[in-house]
Amino acid sequence: MTEATNILRSTDDEARLLAERLLHEARFAALATLEPGSGFPLVTRVLIGFDVEGRPCLLLSRLAAHRQAVEADSRVSLLLGEPGKGDPLAHARMTLRCHAEIVSRDSADHDRLKTRFLRRHPKSALYIDFPDFSFFRLEPHSASLNGGFGRAFALTADDLRPFRFPEPAPEFDEEKMIGIVTDQIENGALPAFSGMKCIGADPGGVDLADGSTLSRIPLNTLNMTETELEMLLSRQKMRIS
Repeated sequence: MTEATNILRSTDDEARLLAERLLHEARFAALATLEPGSGFPLVTRVLIGFDVEGRPCLLLSRLAAHRQAVEADSRVSLLLGEPGKGDPLAHARMTLRCHAEIVSRDSADHDRLKTRFLRRHPKSALYIDFPDFSFFRLEPHSASLNGGFGRAFALTADDLRPFRFPEPAPEFDEEKMIGIVTDQIENGALPAFSGMKCIGADPGGVDLADGSTLSRIPLNTLNMTETELEMLLSRQKMRIS
């Protein structure tokens, strides 16, 4: 019997960085669920946001079939990665397997998610407060990453969430970090990101927007001083594409 060939590469930091970029530079994703009753796969497009620990979050209406599917079975998948020119399969993409959990609308967590989501998706202000909408936080379980021909990786939860708050969770001043990054851009210290707007920050990095184009600057910023953060940002010489 012929031994099966292992088509997966060993997961390295380059693969983890690609996965982080595919996730944080996405404005939307394809959400896959299982339809209650029939068990058939159900796929739809959703906007994607993030909590302060970098976990993906979705805003779902209870009137939608996919919301009902998530409530019936918390196992979901996201497909991330937009094709460019040429063969769509030559471009990087990732299937992310998660467990979904609803966030109470009466919690402080909901208010913080709302603020972060609106920075990323300003037009969602039209419906974000409708009573049928709720946030769902996704806890990554594993992922299949395809970086192009011959570049397939299997990622674990630790690969996908290298940062977790210790217990008890320290204070993380997102507004301060956004302010520092904004000042750096406006003062010309980050010429590669000139004209971009900082729309989010977490201890693992910052997210920038230029119209519909998003860019992720990966950083480990939890215990950095303001001076250290400014120095690290100043080393970002070019956008990663």
